[in-house]
Amino acid sequence: MRKTSLLALLLTFVLVASACSLKTKTDVANKPDNSGTTTAAQNDTRVDIELLSMSSNESEINIIRDQLTKNGFNVKLNLQPDYGSFKAQEDGGNFDIALSSWTTVTGNPDYAVRSLFKTGGDYSIISDPELDKLIDEAATETPEQYTDTYKQLEQHLVFDKAYIAPLYISLKSQAVNKEVLNPDTVRLSKSRALAWETIDFKDTSKRDKEPLILTQSSSVLTSLDPIKGNDGSINQLNTNMYVRLINLTDDDKITSDGSLSYNHSIAEGNTEYYFLLRDDISFAKIDNKQAVDTGERVGADDVIFSLDRAKDKNSVPDHRTYSLHEHIKTIETVTDLAALDNVKQSSGKGSIREALDAGLDTKIKELVADKNQADHTAGKYQVVKLTTTEPFPQVLNYLAHQSAGIVSKKQVESINTYDVAKFDVNKDIPYGDQNTVTEGSKYNNTLYASGPYILSYKNDYEGIFYKNPGYRKGSKFEPKIATVKVRFIADSDSALSALRSGEIHLYYGVPETKYDTIESDSKLKLQSIESNAVSYLLFNTSNRDVAKNEDLRKAVLYSINQDDFLQFYSNKKIKAVSTVSPIVKTGNELTADPAKVKEYLDKYKATK
Repeated sequence: MRKTSLLALLLTFVLVASACSLKTKTDVANKPDNSGTTTAAQNDTRVDIELLSMSSNESEINIIRDQLTKNGFNVKLNLQPDYGSFKAQEDGGNFDIALSSWTTVTGNPDYAVRSLFKTGGDYSIISDPELDKLIDEAATETPEQYTDTYKQLEQHLVFDKAYIAPLYISLKSQAVNKEVLNPDTVRLSKSRALAWETIDFKDTSKRDKEPLILTQSSSVLTSLDPIKGNDGSINQLNTNMYVRLINLTDDDKITSDGSLSYNHSIAEGNTEYYFLLRDDISFAKIDNKQAVDTGERVGADDVIFSLDRAKDKNSVPDHRTYSLHEHIKTIETVTDLAALDNVKQSSGKGSIREALDAGLDTKIKELVADKNQADHTAGKYQVVKLTTTEPFPQVLNYLAHQSAGIVSKKQVESINTYDVAKFDVNKDIPYGDQNTVTEGSKYNNTLYASGPYILSYKNDYEGIFYKNPGYRKGSKFEPKIATVKVRFIADSDSALSALRSGEIHLYYGVPETKYDTIESDSKLKLQSIESNAVSYLLFNTSNRDVAKNEDLRKAVLYSINQDDFLQFYSNKKIKAVSTVSPIVKTGNELTADPAKVKEYLDKYKATK
C-alpha cells in the first residue's frame, strides 16, 4: 500500500504528559549525555536540518527533534496540515528529512523496496545502481535464497549510504463490537485489507435487515478503477469490489481460496504461472441504486484485459500501479489440454495438470476459450497462463494486490473511449471516477464489480455498498451481510467514540494509544498483530546538502534512538532497520551512537 506520512497517530497534546522521561532541548543543550560523553552540540555550532511532516504527527516530531538537538542539530520544522500539502512539499524538495511510512500490502519484500528505492520507481527519489542490482537480484530468488540479498540491500540502503533512517514497525489492530458482530468471523490479515464477505452478525437474522457499519478516514476516493490508486482511500474498498487471480492468507501465504482460481501452479523455471478459473462469479452493476447481477460471467478475457492494462503505463492517464506489474510479459488463454500435461511443476514432482486438478470434484476434461462455455460440473474449464519477463516468484504476491483486481473488459472499454494521450480532466470521465458514484448532478454509476460487494453511492458522510448477487452464491465465500456502510471519520478520537457508542461496529486501524481504552470496554474486543507498516525518515537525495553529503546523512542516522519510540508507545512498536524488516529477518540492527554522530558531523563541517 502506500507511502504516507504517519496517519494521525495522536491529535492531542498527549506527548506533554506521556513523554516526560525524554530529554528536552533545554536538557541536552547544556548537559553531557548519559554516557558522560560530551555531545557534538557543545563543541561547535549547530547544523541546520529541516524536518518535513504532517502536523498530526506531533509525538514523533518531538522525539525526533529532541534526539537531533541532543546531537548537535538545529531542527527546523516544516509542518503541513494534511497529506496533500505534505506530498506537495516533498515533491518540491522542500525538506532535508521527511517523516514517512510504507505498508507492504502484498506481503513480499520486493514490494517493500521496488517503488521506494529503485531508480524510476513510483515513489523513488533515489538513483543508485548498486541498489537497483540488489533489488532485481532478490526479485528472482525464492524466500530460501533472498535473505542474504536483502541483508546486503539493507546494509547499502541504511548503513553505507544512509538514504533512510528507520524508526519502528507498527502493530496492525482493529476493534470489534462483540455484542453486535461475531468476532470469530472478523479477519485480521497482516498484509491484505479487511475482507468483508466473512463478517457476520452475532444474531444472524440481521444479515438482510441491518447494515454492517465500518469506518475509514478519507471521504475523497482516488479512483474505483483498481489500477489508478494505491492508497488508504480505496485499498480496502477496491479489495472488496474486485476479485483477483490469487489471494493472501492472513499470515501472507499465497492461496487460491476466495479468489477467481480453483487452483494455481508454477512451471519449472519460475517464469510460467497457470490459473484454473472459477465459473461461479458474475459481475454486479448498480440499477436505481441497487445491486443487480449483470449475467456477465467473469472469465479469461477479463483477466487478460485487466492484467494487460495493469502492466501498461499508458493504458490510463495517471496510472499509479504499473510498476507493481512490470514483470508480466504475457497473459493468455490455454486451450490445449496436452500443454498442461507436458509442463512440469517448479517442484519437479508432477505436471501442471496434476496441480490444477488437485481437490476438484470434477477433474479437467476440456479447456474452453469462451467463458460462457465453462462448466465445472462437466469438467470444462478455462485456464490462463501468465509469463514473466524473467524468473520472478514474487509475481504471485502482486497478483494478490487490489491493483490486480479483475474488471469487465466489455464495460471498461465502453466507458474509456477517450484518447489517453489527449485526456482532458475537464471533459473526459474515466471508468471509476469518484464523481460518478457521488450523490449529486454528476452521479452516474457505471461500475461493474467482480468481487463480493459493489459501491452504490457515496456522499461526504458515508459510502453504501451492496453484496454482489452473482458472487459465489451458495458457497462459504458468498457475502454474509447484504449491506455495508463505510462511515467517513477523519479523526481517530471521533472514530473510537463512534465505536463505543455503537454508531460503527468495527474500527479498522486502531492507534496503539487507544488500546487501553478499548481493552477497558467490556463490549469491545481488540485484535492486534505485527503489521508490515514501517515508519522512517527519508533523506532528500535530490537537492540540499543531505543529498550531496552522506556524512551529514549518517550523523542524522546515528542520532536516532528507537528505544525512545518504544518507550513512548509502551513497547507497542517494534524496532526496524528498513521497510523489509517485517518480512525478512536479516539480522541487521541500528544502534544510536553519539560518537559516530560527532565523527560524521565533524567530517561534514570540514567540507564547509
